Amino acid sequence: MNKSELIDVAAAEADISKAAAGRALDAILDAVVKAVSKGDAVTLVGFGSFKSSKRAARTGRNPQTGKEIKIAATTVPRFTAGAGFKAAVAGKKAAKKK
Repeated sequence: MNKSELIDVAAAEADISKAAAGRALDAILDAVVKAVSKGDAVTLVGFGSFKSSKRAARTGRNPQTGKEIKIAATTVPRFTAGAGFKAAVAGKKAAKKK
């Protein structure tokens, strides 16, 4: 599923226009990107969490030449799926907390 197909589904499910669904999706994605780039975590209960993670500098190897190269440290986005999302993908019902 690509972005336009997701917009079509959102518009149909929410009974709104495709233009409004597109604007809403863009606003949500922009908010997630801004928050994670500032170092904040975005948690959508049952779906998952978006956060930034630091990746340490390391030594890699050029596969063509075999020569060692240095890979710089960087910050990368990280997504962790929530229990409800994991259960849906596995085809199970989400376990209820006591």
